[in-house]
Amino acid sequence: MNATPSGGLRPSFAMALTIGACGGAVFTWIGMPLSWMLGAMTTAGLASILHLPVKGWARARPPMSAVIGVMLGSQFSPHTLESAALWWPALIGLAGYLVVSAVLCTLYLRRMVRLDPVTAFFSAMPGGLIDMVLLGTERGGDERTIALMHSSRIFLVVLGLPPLMTLVTGADPGARAAAWRPLANMGLADVAFFLGAIALGTALGRLARLPAPFLIGPMMVSMALHWSGTTGFTVPSAVIAVAQIVLGTTVGCRFAGTSTRRILHILLTSAGSTVILLGVALIFALALQYVIDVPVEGILLAFAPGGLAEMSLIALALNLEVSFVVVSHISRIGMVILGAGLVSRWRLAR
Repeated sequence: MNATPSGGLRPSFAMALTIGACGGAVFTWIGMPLSWMLGAMTTAGLASILHLPVKGWARARPPMSAVIGVMLGSQFSPHTLESAALWWPALIGLAGYLVVSAVLCTLYLRRMVRLDPVTAFFSAMPGGLIDMVLLGTERGGDERTIALMHSSRIFLVVLGLPPLMTLVTGADPGARAAAWRPLANMGLADVAFFLGAIALGTALGRLARLPAPFLIGPMMVSMALHWSGTTGFTVPSAVIAVAQIVLGTTVGCRFAGTSTRRILHILLTSAGSTVILLGVALIFALALQYVIDVPVEGILLAFAPGGLAEMSLIALALNLEVSFVVVSHISRIGMVILGAGLVSRWRLAR
């Protein structure tokens, strides 16, 4: 935990956040897609590699997750349930994608990288960073390697998705950005509902012990408020930009405290598995676009194992089908946790 004894913010994270915000501003100025997230992630990651005094802060992510949860809930509408009934082929395809990509990545990490079987298996799983680290350590894997492999996977997936989308569809991600929503559009009643959804959702998420309680709890409360017609607020773009900066910075800072040589080795190793994961996801997305009424870039984003919060923010930034992406990623995380636990227990019992 990178907090001061009084619970305040350490200078190391303040510096990281400043560097991340500057990176986001530069990326925005030059017209990069997903500029605030990618800029913050890239510059914070470089600062970590260069061993500048930057570190993440464990307390920064939960409130940003709650903000994102409320944003995601506001994107659901009554017609979402009607659409969801037609998404079942994608969920079956998602299960197939997870099996194929996990097998290929495990073989790659075992045969080419020469990791031990347990570390390779849990490093290859396409999702569930914290859960895979805990399960892998419990089964005797290398905790540090598993954590770094998943952190670098998220980093590389978020960084590589926009150019991959452009390559596949020919579309410019920057041109698909959602319209700017000014702070002035949010009245006092909207602010009250926004903050209330965060507070109530966080409490309910923790009480019900939901997976990712800080994100899913507020999302469910916000969804209920919007579905019922109680409120129709939209989250201002400035708030979304702040969430992107904080999340991008925390992802980039996951390499802090690791030697430059180790970071570069892990990034190079993870690049191979990331190519496998995105390549298989692309194949499934190209096939499923003819089965469900979702564009190929939306399916690719829904299958890409880059983290629920990060992928949801990309969906918001690119004005894609947010509800489909959220449902797919929640399903992916559940399938990975359940499947990895069962398979690893079976393998160890042999």
